[in-house]
Amino acid sequence: MKKSIAIIGGGPAALMLAAQLDETKFDVTIYERNSALGRKFLVAGDGGFNLTHSEESEKFISRYTPSDFFKPIISSFTNDNLRDWLKGIGIETFVGSSKRIFPKEGIKPIDVLNAILNELKRKNVQIKTNHTWKGWENNKLILKTTDNFFNLKSEIFIFCLGGSSWKVTGSDGTWTNYFLEKGIEIIPFQASNCAYEVKWKNEFIQIAEGKTLKNISVKCDTNERKGELVITKFGLEGGAIYALSPQIRNQLNNNGTAEIFIDLKPSLTIEQIKDKFSARGNRSIKKLLIDRLNFDDTQIELLKTILSKDDFTYLEVLAGKIKNFPITITSSAPIDEAISTVGGISLTEIDSNFQLKKLPHNYCIGEMLDWDAPTGGYLLQGCFSMGYSLARHLNKS
Repeated sequence: MKKSIAIIGGGPAALMLAAQLDETKFDVTIYERNSALGRKFLVAGDGGFNLTHSEESEKFISRYTPSDFFKPIISSFTNDNLRDWLKGIGIETFVGSSKRIFPKEGIKPIDVLNAILNELKRKNVQIKTNHTWKGWENNKLILKTTDNFFNLKSEIFIFCLGGSSWKVTGSDGTWTNYFLEKGIEIIPFQASNCAYEVKWKNEFIQIAEGKTLKNISVKCDTNERKGELVITKFGLEGGAIYALSPQIRNQLNNNGTAEIFIDLKPSLTIEQIKDKFSARGNRSIKKLLIDRLNFDDTQIELLKTILSKDDFTYLEVLAGKIKNFPITITSSAPIDEAISTVGGISLTEIDSNFQLKKLPHNYCIGEMLDWDAPTGGYLLQGCFSMGYSLARHLNKS
């Protein structure tokens, strides 16, 4: 006789879980609060649908915090495995110039979602939308529909409720109160992969707002990431700083501010920069930076915001700042403006198979757990891999 599984939430982790569960062993139903599944999944595709990344395994796993927690999860369902599975349901992918993996040209996010939903239909997964989980009553789950409340019966419950960013998609973190009532530790949510505040000088932001710093690297503590940064009135955003969210957040929590250092010319050593400066001739400093280092106006104005007039003209100091330009971060963007969040259910509350230690037969996966990863496909891969890993465990039971 089949066991019943109720999946609460319909995001990427839930979709992969349902697609991998053995339909000969389980009757699976997804309960989603919105009118359709995968709302955040679709929103994430608005700026280019980055499904995963093509990095080799060891480096790939190192992008996650904590990486030890994710090593067996990602190993069970790798980026290559995800591409193979997507191909099997009709979604061809390609590796972009950034080494990120996207659907082939012409395939939209809704096409990917529909291909997954067709797979769920093939496996007889039931989908019930407009069903909102409202906690427990006498150890029974309560769900609210448009018209009424009811107790949900199932042998296995799996929660895939998301984090606390992008409330418009239903990912608002309000579910944490129900787990707190059960004595389950909740780590407060914080923004990740978000913009960070910098107190720019007014004259600088009037010139540089909206401009991009390209081909740079950013360091925080001992971690360094290459990429791009966008200068905004609020501060900085972009892939290079998103990837340093754990380190920046740790400094903000401990010190109230965080320090990052930008290398404006990572392809050159400081000695090579000094060598280029040695052929100054009668050039002005600005002309020297343009001619010898291919600097643009934004990079030059950035240097001027920190350096005094004397230091800007002292080539020894200037070369050092080009390689190690300090910026003080004063805060992160609000949670609802973040791409993702860290926080949620503490990883100490689940066993190695995602089962809540205090609530047998209840499991949690996805962004509702306390973990972190940068943009670039790692967030989606993490959720897909957790869904797969849990399904594999349940299929063996």
